[in-house]
Amino acid sequence: MRRTPFELAAVATAAVPGLTPMAAASAPDDAADFDSALLLDSEGKRWRVRSPRHPEASARLETEFMILRAFAPAIRAELPFLMPTVAGTVRQGPLSTFVYAHLAGATRSIEELSTCSDALAKEIGVALAAVHDLPQSLVNNADLPSYTANEFRQRKLNELDQAATTGKIPPALLRRWEHALEDVALWRFNPCVVHGDLHEDNLLVDGDSVTAVTGWTDLRIGDPADDFAWLVASNEQRFVESVLRHYTEARRDTPDSHLLRRSALLAEFALAQYLVKALAAGHSDMTAEAEAMLKSLADDIEEQNALAAEEAEAAAAELAASDLAASELAASELAAADGLAAPAVVMASEAKASEGDSAKPTVSVTAIPEPVGDSADGTASTLEAPSEADDTSTTALPIVEPAPLQDAKDH
Repeated sequence: MRRTPFELAAVATAAVPGLTPMAAASAPDDAADFDSALLLDSEGKRWRVRSPRHPEASARLETEFMILRAFAPAIRAELPFLMPTVAGTVRQGPLSTFVYAHLAGATRSIEELSTCSDALAKEIGVALAAVHDLPQSLVNNADLPSYTANEFRQRKLNELDQAATTGKIPPALLRRWEHALEDVALWRFNPCVVHGDLHEDNLLVDGDSVTAVTGWTDLRIGDPADDFAWLVASNEQRFVESVLRHYTEARRDTPDSHLLRRSALLAEFALAQYLVKALAAGHSDMTAEAEAMLKSLADDIEEQNALAAEEAEAAAAELAASDLAASELAASELAAADGLAAPAVVMASEAKASEGDSAKPTVSVTAIPEPVGDSADGTASTLEAPSEADDTSTTALPIVEPAPLQDAKDH
């Protein structure tokens, strides 16, 4: 049963002695896992309450508490944003409710963020870079998960197998994701510290500044693309490119070239994870919603592929027409030149014919292929273009569902 903000206020008084709530309001959170509220006390101070809805969510909050304690004051001082501070906790049966000191700023929707100023995009990029540049010892000392690039890829393959066993994933999506996960070149990245659950509800903003980052329940060493999936899902290319540019400038390490492609894959795959979670919880409404979103994604991808094929065919036809026109022009110019020299050619040919010479062989002209790559020895070489049938979706993994990820997160 969902707890109201007033019920959470009552729980908070047990967690923080002396707290006297005067007002309470709902706060955005992962609705399937937590009940959250913002409180205003008698002294005008603000507090945030997070109450888990099941034991797994409670374990996540306890893990976050341990993670927050691992952030020593010296590490926090280096970050360009604030982090939560636990003011108190109370245990009720198997569940633990946590009360946090209020952090300035407010959450914004992905639609609001995706149309933000470049100044705020820079703040987001710098915040991401700061997280990814955290010392890995912070994670290792806290005994949190750590994955190499190949271990992370294999983990996603295992999750894909689990999703496939539901029998509810459109075959086109399964093939798309499997091909991408089997493309080893796509998964060559330097593991770093990642937030692991970054999205708009865990980002507090004031004006053009990122004031705080919350939701530290999934800190680990892994793929930095994890923290970009929610950005790519916005479908706002200008916003994503702006954040990535400032992120790249702020990071100590240069991001790999496939970062956004993996982010797009992870954003799509989040729908499959949502389906598995809904089935495990026995939630029929969530399951139906997940199936509908997956079908919509598959339909949109099929439509995009068809459109891309049409554009490619039109471009090829235009190129062929251009080549034909060029060939006809060259032929006409050659014929004109031959017409001017006709008498001499005739006389020469007649002279040779009288000597018994055989006719001159026909000359064929073939186009010289443009070099598109360089071989190891520096000589030009040509590369065979992959056919559309062999597309593994790693050359471009566009996000085509503007709303489903947000919907999935809100359940």
